[in-house]
Formats: sequence, structure tokens, C-alpha cells
Amino acid sequence: MQSTPSRFLVALTRWMQGIALAAFAATSVIAAPATQVAHFELPPPTAQVAPDQSIDPETAGTTAVAPTAEDVPSPAADLLPAGDGQAAPGGQDPFYCGERKLGTWFYCEAPRPAHKDAPAQASATPEAYRARLDKIGAQLEELKAKAILEPTTENIVNYVRYQRQQLDRASTFADVWQRAIWQTPDLDYTLQRPVNNLGKTAWLEQRKNDQETVMANLSDRYGLFFFFSSSCAACDVFSPVLRSLSDKYKLSVLPVSMDGGANRAFPRFVVNKGQYAKMGLEGNQVPALVLFDTYLKKPIPIGYGVMAEDEVMQRIFYLTSVKPGSDY
Repeated sequence: MQSTPSRFLVALTRWMQGIALAAFAATSVIAAPATQVAHFELPPPTAQVAPDQSIDPETAGTTAVAPTAEDVPSPAADLLPAGDGQAAPGGQDPFYCGERKLGTWFYCEAPRPAHKDAPAQASATPEAYRARLDKIGAQLEELKAKAILEPTTENIVNYVRYQRQQLDRASTFADVWQRAIWQTPDLDYTLQRPVNNLGKTAWLEQRKNDQETVMANLSDRYGLFFFFSSSCAACDVFSPVLRSLSDKYKLSVLPVSMDGGANRAFPRFVVNKGQYAKMGLEGNQVPALVLFDTYLKKPIPIGYGVMAEDEVMQRIFYLTSVKPGSDY
């Protein structure tokens, strides 16, 4: 007769325990940090049986058994909204990180793999090649030293064979270098200064014509200062050359005597009264030739000593018409 009240009490006990656990779980989830969605363990319930009541043998196996996860729904699962089933990264909360996607502020983003630094990787490549080249040189020197200090057949053969390998490597480099220059005109210096006979002849002919043009128009803008001394043998040798050049291209030459003496090629002259220093010359070295720009009022020293006619023309051409560095 007491079996019916026992079943009722067991069912009532289970229902009350479920309500209590759900309320406890709700308060714990609200109070817990966002990254710590609670994981609850259900305490085993104790069967409540009145002292004056006996346990029905048919239900004895069920009255003392704790409710399982299937019997009591998870409170945390009830609090989570029904979503689209998005999964959060491993070890992270599926609601805050997967459903709401709160991201970095709630530590939901998985650490990203560090990308390799491209500049560092690029800078490491030349260093690696240079290290390889240094090793080759060191190995060659080591084999050479070993062959000299221990001149056995094996050591000498090893050195010569390794040296031959590096010579082959250098020959390949030179060959590829030449082919690359042929196919890259802006790097081909021979297009500016030909080295073969035919091209060199044509270049020299063009250069000669350019010099002639410059010399023919030189008197329109420039004049020459010729410093000499009556006791200077080199001045006597150079003065006829300068005289011939002056007559050929109608150049104005102002002879300046450093000691007041005359010169046979230039009988009309002036004595130096500071002109030498004003032309930017030093040391009283003679003969000295200076080109003077009448437009810019600027002296351009040509040189000292004895010079041939074509050398004087070449220097004048370079100083007036060729940009420094463009001809080399």
C-alpha cells in the first residue's frame, strides 16, 4: 500500500532538484566572465524516503540512482540562443566566440601564424651567396696550402681539380656576362666607344669632325692666354705650334712674358702684372696655356708644358663641349 506514495515522492524530488539546479546554473552563467561559460557537474541526488515508509522492491533500483544528463537538461544550453550552428575555434566558447563573434576583446580569435618578414628573407639571400663564395675561396686556399706544405700527388691533384672547377665557373660567368651585355643596349659601353676596328674608325672620324666644328667657332666666345719666359727652351718649342693653331682657326692669343723677355713666334707681348695668378695658375710654371670664356668671364686652364697641335685641340674640345664622365 506504500508503494504509491514512494513513487510520488521520488518524482517530486527529481522535479524540485531540476528546478534548483537550473536556477543555480543561470546565476552562475550571468556572474561568470565571458570567456568562462560554466561547465557544471550535477551533484548526485539523495532519495528522500519517509521513516514510516518502506521501499518497494520493484523500484529499489531506481530510487537511489542520480539523474543523468538526459534526465536533467543542461542549464547552459537553455541560456544559449538558437543559432546557425557556427563552431567556435577549439577551446573557445561557442556562444560568445562562435555565435556573437565578440572577437579580440573576449579572447576569441585564435593566434594568427607569424608571417615571414619579406625584407629579412630577401636580405638573407645575398648573404647566403656571399657566404658560399667565401667558402669556395677558403677551400681553394686551404687546398693550395696543403699541396704546397705536403706536395703529394693526391694533394696536388685535389688542388688542381678544385681550381679547374672554379676556373670553369668563372668562364661561365664571363660568357653569360657578355651575352647579357649584347642583349641589353643601355649597358653596352661599346655603343658609346666602339672597340672593333670598323666601329672605332667611324667613331674617331666623327670625333674629329666635332672637334673641327668646335675649333672653327671657338673664336666667337673664347680667347687664349699664353704665358712664357724668354729663357724657357720648352716655350720656344711650343710657341710655333700655338702660332700655327692660332692662324688656322683665327684664334686671339695674348702672349704674357713672365720675365719681360720676347718670344720669336709672338714678338708682340705684355709683361706679367698679376695676370698669371688671376687666371688661376700657381708656381710660375711655363709654358702655360689658358682658355678664357668671354661670356662667363671665366678662365679655363688648358695645361702646362709642350703639347702637340692635336692635343691642344682635344683638350679644348673636352673642356668646352664634353660633359665630365660622359665619354667614359
